[in-house]
Amino acid sequence: MMKTSDFYYDLPKELIAQTPVEPRDSSRLMVINRKNHTLEHKHFYDIVDYLDEGDCLIVNDSRVLPARIYGRRLTGANVEFLLLSQFRNKVWECLAKPGRKAQKGDEFTFGDVMRGKVIDVLDSGNRIVEFYCDENFYSALDKIGQMPLPPYITEKLQDKERYQTVYSRELGSAAAPTAGLHFTKELLQKIQTKGVAIGYVTLHVGLGTFRPVKVEDVTQHKMHAEHYEIPPETAELIRTTKANGKRVIAVGTTSCRTLESVATMNNGEIKACDGFTDIFIYPGYPFKILDGLITNFHLPESTLIMLVSAFADYDTIMKSYEIAVKEKYRFFSFGDAMAIF
Repeated sequence: MMKTSDFYYDLPKELIAQTPVEPRDSSRLMVINRKNHTLEHKHFYDIVDYLDEGDCLIVNDSRVLPARIYGRRLTGANVEFLLLSQFRNKVWECLAKPGRKAQKGDEFTFGDVMRGKVIDVLDSGNRIVEFYCDENFYSALDKIGQMPLPPYITEKLQDKERYQTVYSRELGSAAAPTAGLHFTKELLQKIQTKGVAIGYVTLHVGLGTFRPVKVEDVTQHKMHAEHYEIPPETAELIRTTKANGKRVIAVGTTSCRTLESVATMNNGEIKACDGFTDIFIYPGYPFKILDGLITNFHLPESTLIMLVSAFADYDTIMKSYEIAVKEKYRFFSFGDAMAIF
């Protein structure tokens, strides 16, 4: 049995990146060769040297909602809401803190921009909130919302765009697809000039991706479903790349999960489609599409480190994390990157 505790590693708190580096592509990059189990220490801008003409990079173009908003109950209590997923139009499932001050029927104001009413409390404790505003909901949200940074980031983000990828365009994520944060527009241009194509998928990242694994037997963990879309031009690009014997390289675990979900449902083929995926990739999973993965360094015992361990191999990844700690790499959302080929 593969245990959750098998994916634990000791991480000093000071290695958790609190702020992004500038410029984006100056972060460090650990390059792992999974065939001969070697690794190199580079910078992210060196990634272009590891890509070949005819390869394709698949990126997640989801854009993070400024989903953390602060409401004032009509009776005076302050409550923080975190938008998780949209039910319909202006009705959202939310986390509320403190929950006891957001009961069914309670109404809130969010500055002078928006109002909200709790219309249901789910068994999970999450709230269903209906919002009211005179303007476009997303315009209003942009005025009052803050980026939903993970709890391990305690510094305030000075620039909201720094928690977005430079190619983000489809609003809907509760957290950034962080592997993509390292790319600059100039680096993407250099990659394309080399003859590497860039394809877009959308997977709206839910907080379920980061939900801790609470079972000891890895196989018993259940993933939260997230919405994805693969457009026709991306599906065609992947098929062409594969037919030409070139590599499909996913930027981030979200892009990886999108591709592998669709391939799993279609006998190893990629087709244009959209839907929801709760795929859980851990060691032993047979990859159907991926030839390379660019990712960040992930939390101990998380589903993300399990996915990466499945792609490289368990021993290689756990050893590389040990080296990353020793070499003082920066970890998690604003941290350094890893590329596995």
